[in-house]
Amino acid sequence: MKRSPKPRPRLTPPSLFNIAKIVAVATLIGKVFGLLRSTLMAAVFGVGTVANAYNYAYIIPGFSLTILGGINGPLHVSLVSVLSKRDKSEAASIVKNITTLVSGFLLLLTILLILFANNFIDLIAPGLQSPVRELAIAQLQIMAPVVLFAGLIGIGFGSLNAAQHYWLPSISPMFSSMTVMVGLGWFIWQGEEASSIQYLRMGSFVLATATLIGAIVQWLMQWFVQRREGMGGLIPSFNWNTPGVKEAVFIMIPAILSSSMGQINIYIDLYFASYIPGAAASLNYAGLLAQTPKGILSSILLIPLMPVFSHLATPEHWTALKQRIRQGLVLTALTMLPLGALMIALAVPIVKLVFERQAFDANASRLVASVVMAYGLGAFTSVAVSILVRVFYALEDGKTPFRITLLNILLNVVLDYLLIQSLGTPGLVLASMSLNISAMLIMLWCLHRRLDGLPWREWGTVLLGLVRSAGIAGLTAWGIGQGFALILGRDRILGLLLQLVLAGSTGLGVFAILVSWMKLPEVELLLSRFRKKNISG
Repeated sequence: MKRSPKPRPRLTPPSLFNIAKIVAVATLIGKVFGLLRSTLMAAVFGVGTVANAYNYAYIIPGFSLTILGGINGPLHVSLVSVLSKRDKSEAASIVKNITTLVSGFLLLLTILLILFANNFIDLIAPGLQSPVRELAIAQLQIMAPVVLFAGLIGIGFGSLNAAQHYWLPSISPMFSSMTVMVGLGWFIWQGEEASSIQYLRMGSFVLATATLIGAIVQWLMQWFVQRREGMGGLIPSFNWNTPGVKEAVFIMIPAILSSSMGQINIYIDLYFASYIPGAAASLNYAGLLAQTPKGILSSILLIPLMPVFSHLATPEHWTALKQRIRQGLVLTALTMLPLGALMIALAVPIVKLVFERQAFDANASRLVASVVMAYGLGAFTSVAVSILVRVFYALEDGKTPFRITLLNILLNVVLDYLLIQSLGTPGLVLASMSLNISAMLIMLWCLHRRLDGLPWREWGTVLLGLVRSAGIAGLTAWGIGQGFALILGRDRILGLLLQLVLAGSTGLGVFAILVSWMKLPEVELLLSRFRKKNISG
């Protein structure tokens, strides 16, 4: 007689601090590899024809990876919300049904992208000229299946996080970056002449194909673990009329619409950028430098805060919820404001050190540095808006963020048109920064009415004090950086590295001193978390 297997002990959920640590380290590794990928791409293609064509062809596949396949994206959020409340056996069925439903829709979209790639490119970037347009069309046809795999990656994020797997989903983008780097290495080894048509075609083909393979590899790395956990499979399931599937779809659809609206603003920027040579590639390189710290911080803050906001969403807990909102905003300001100030102060040496080599020359550095400075101005507000959006989701209000985003799309068209006339490519980023400021203020006002009042004066005093401290720190870093540039030179790698390390550390030191005088409880909270290495919900 066989003995029945002993039930597996239920794992104790990791603390929020430990989750944040896992996500932070994994995201940092992924971002580093993403930076290395773009550095290699910049060295090979600069801001020239291939790079610009790729950035337009990648708009739809890239948006799908951000919206559907990204951490904290709609698929991730909806699945974590639904699966965390259910038994594992029930969760597996929900994942299979959601996978079938999402895959069917995305497969249809993939086919449309392949068949009508020229129409999509003309719609996205009407200002493109030959040969950029032709190369972008060919690249989009190759990368179209990325849309399908983006949905599968997002489902993997959500199901694995619900099963308390945080490391692999967060680090999986590294495999995609490594695949692209291998493709670029093979292309360099071929040794095509940079001025030939064959070089442009082969370079475009390699970039697009490596991007597609990278998405497939990223999905496979997650799928093997999903299958081991019983939450992944290749057999379709069409039992969509179950409560769990309905609940997931109910959360997912407005979240996708809201996230898509946010990405439309990026499309609008690229629409106007299509009339400026080199603008798309410049936005991409500068955006990567700016988004690396933002992506890491967003993951650290949003993943632990999402369940906390949900637990405090009822009226009897609103006092505690407001305190958590303040903590999220102040912790964001404590990190993103000084980083934004350093991006502004040290933009030129940062870009030179990371990108300036081979095809990426001094003129490209100056152009990208100007865009990095614009991104630095909006570093804080872009993350603050993400935190406030999660508060509305916790309150089961997806309509308010959607309406605010819809309003911002209209404003973005006007601001892009006005600012690009006088400021060029940086004007597109400054327009987005203005939208984030307006969105943050409107959301705070809506929360003020919803939660029976917010302490405006107290919060405003703290945030303005942090802005002032970051400004002083940035000016200090800029002055020291200029002095070291005169002594060590502006183009030597060692000189640039020393300039960044010494000027940046001094600026951060000044900021730390100024903040210590403010006696903020969030600083003590942050330090105590690192000392104790534990946090209760």
